[in-house]
Amino acid sequence: MDTGRCPWCGDDPLYQHYHDTEWGVPVQDDRTWFEFLLLEGAQAGLSWITVLRKREAYRQAFADFDPEAVARFDAQDEARLLTDPGIVRNRLKISSAVSNARAFLELQEEHGSFNDWIWGWVDGRPIINRFATMGEVPASTPLSEAMSKQLKKLGFRFVGPTIVYAFMQATGLVNDHLVSCPRWAELQEETSQ
Repeated sequence: MDTGRCPWCGDDPLYQHYHDTEWGVPVQDDRTWFEFLLLEGAQAGLSWITVLRKREAYRQAFADFDPEAVARFDAQDEARLLTDPGIVRNRLKISSAVSNARAFLELQEEHGSFNDWIWGWVDGRPIINRFATMGEVPASTPLSEAMSKQLKKLGFRFVGPTIVYAFMQATGLVNDHLVSCPRWAELQEETSQ
């Protein structure tokens, strides 16, 4: 049965559940922001479903996505993670998760919260796009390029413009559900309350 949902999630039940309950829902807490930063960085060069299937293993490996705990990881922790079959065992991605946790804490220290800082990029409200086809959805935008530059300047890694745009879509900074998808309108209703 065609539900009208965005076609990128196909017929995989895990992907459909993620699409229907999480993708594009505005994030409001710093731990979830850190989780998505870590997972989007891990996804670089892979499909999102690959990382989604490994999400629980990431949760266990990276201290329930607690940036303070991850920031304390040392070379021994990184070596241990390289042997963990539940996650993407890429040395650069693992070390960037640790250095990103440290940059995340510095940003929190300077701005009070990552949440306040990141929502400032969109004046506190999701950008509502009105795409009819997947072909219209961009891989990056001038805003994701500017955000990427600033994140890199602040010491973050694996935050190129395409990764940052996927991060923006996942966390509800932009509503990129197709207009034919029921979630497009539902998210607007949820965020206007």
